[in-house]
Amino acid sequence: MNNSINTCKILKKLLNKYKNIETITPLLFQFDSIKDITELINLYQKCIPAIEQAMWHEQFDSDALSDYQHLFIELEDLLANNSTYDSRHKFIIAIPVADRPQHLQACLRSIFTLCEKYNYGGQQDGQFTKIAVLISDDSKHLENKIENKKLAETFSKKGLNVIYFGQDEQKEILHSINYQKTQNITGNAESEHFHHKGASITRNITYLKLQQLEDKHEKTLFYFIDSDQEFKVNTLINGKNEELYALNYFYHLDIIFSQNNINILTGKVVGDPPVSPSVMAGTLLEDLIYFINKISKLEPDKACGFHDKIKNQKDDASYHDMAELFGFKDSKSDHDYHCTISKPHNNTDCFMGFSNKLKNFFDGEHPTRKTYYQHDDIINTIKPARTIYTGNYIFKPDCLKYFIPFANLKLRMAGPVLGRLLKSELGEKFVSANLPMLHKRTVSTIGQSEFRPGVDHQDAVIDLSGEFTRQFFGDVMLFSIIELTNQGYPDKNISRTVIFETINKTVSSMQKKYIYKRNEILLKNSKLNELLNKPEYWWSNNTDLSSEKSNFKNFINNINYNFGKGASIYIIINSIDVINRYQQLIADAIMEYNFDIENWQEALTRNNI
Repeated sequence: MNNSINTCKILKKLLNKYKNIETITPLLFQFDSIKDITELINLYQKCIPAIEQAMWHEQFDSDALSDYQHLFIELEDLLANNSTYDSRHKFIIAIPVADRPQHLQACLRSIFTLCEKYNYGGQQDGQFTKIAVLISDDSKHLENKIENKKLAETFSKKGLNVIYFGQDEQKEILHSINYQKTQNITGNAESEHFHHKGASITRNITYLKLQQLEDKHEKTLFYFIDSDQEFKVNTLINGKNEELYALNYFYHLDIIFSQNNINILTGKVVGDPPVSPSVMAGTLLEDLIYFINKISKLEPDKACGFHDKIKNQKDDASYHDMAELFGFKDSKSDHDYHCTISKPHNNTDCFMGFSNKLKNFFDGEHPTRKTYYQHDDIINTIKPARTIYTGNYIFKPDCLKYFIPFANLKLRMAGPVLGRLLKSELGEKFVSANLPMLHKRTVSTIGQSEFRPGVDHQDAVIDLSGEFTRQFFGDVMLFSIIELTNQGYPDKNISRTVIFETINKTVSSMQKKYIYKRNEILLKNSKLNELLNKPEYWWSNNTDLSSEKSNFKNFINNINYNFGKGASIYIIINSIDVINRYQQLIADAIMEYNFDIENWQEALTRNNI
């Protein structure tokens, strides 16, 4: 046993580094009493959360990160010599992707790097043994399909098993299950355009492939993520945003699912918000007004005044214009802009930098209200959930029966809707935990998202009406489902009359909320325009800033285009014909849900033969 202890150099080093911390001290003394390798492994598992807490105390200890990562490699070496731990979970990571090869490359790189840095499950013949990836391609353009398939081959050669699930194979699976019965769930397999089917339909088809990939001889967890995410977290170190491989996701999830009676776990994201720009304009305008008022009082050639410590780092949905709808307090405070320029610069540079970020908002970035990782002992963060974040959820194979509902409607809020239905059935077996992923809406090479459904870029004009429509009626679906589940749906039969009345009442409520927020947005946009054009402000007559002033002007114009007089979305959500059509669609979907459950179970049975 002494030889095994002697190999634990990193563990001993980290415990000695933090030995003055109350939770670490008793662990340091346990080495002498260890009798066998099982006790040693158990000691690692006790030490890891204590070391994590020490590393994240006040400000992250970046100097310890490499040692922390090697700590797990050290542990994996011990586990490789202990057959008891061969039964740890295998993970199959599913990534639906549509015309986003650059996003996908960054996502796959993060998975591969995470495997390298933590070595979960170890390697055999140059391949990571307990991690596999499934790419479900919903791309329209042939060059992107080719690139996505090439990425799968490239990373497989590196040692990460990546399976490419293309549209021909997707159709093949659908034809094997009597897909005519599952069109609400999996779409139309005979469609001439079998692409951009939507994330929910693509996920549901992916469920069928995952069922085929499950190895009955291994404990397996299915892990859904989005292509614009990475297995990192972000934090501020000395005022600078850092993206870190600071969480061993697979290790923690294996323990959570092994030690708790859990069927489905959902995480969240840090970085860019997970919501549509159509419901964030008010909060950004609030912060822009604050920024302009502040920078106008600063001298342009003086050192940048926007590097103070960020005050608001809590995950309180402060980016959302209607956060109170989701149980969060409405944010009343302005958020500072945190300048991202690292080299020495002045306030003029800051003004220029901020202006260049404004166009990214329409693809989902929020430059003043990003979310930062807040550490806590992960086990302590497990709690009953009520919503699924569809870009970060993990489940056992027998939960493949819980498909994404109402997928054919292609509405936003699919995760929260599924979450409410899961909550009513699974109770405390459906949980959330603080295992977020880093979310990046745009790629630096083009300054926008590679593909974002419902966002139409037309030169300087950016039209959000498609996504806005999906958001509005997604909210209608969500809050109708909340009301109906409170009445016992789906276990209890609810009459079509009651369903229609519920939807109608929700539409009316949402219309009022959206129009109220619209009026606030237009007032703020007018105020921002007034401030920017004040002749006494230092940028007013500076011809060198004409491009940056145009950036602000384009932003203001696009807000007016999407929220102002004649904006398409307000015509849509106030159109009697459109409302009636969506009410019919939503009511039909809700009424047919129990039939969908039966048809899906039949499909899974056929697919498993």
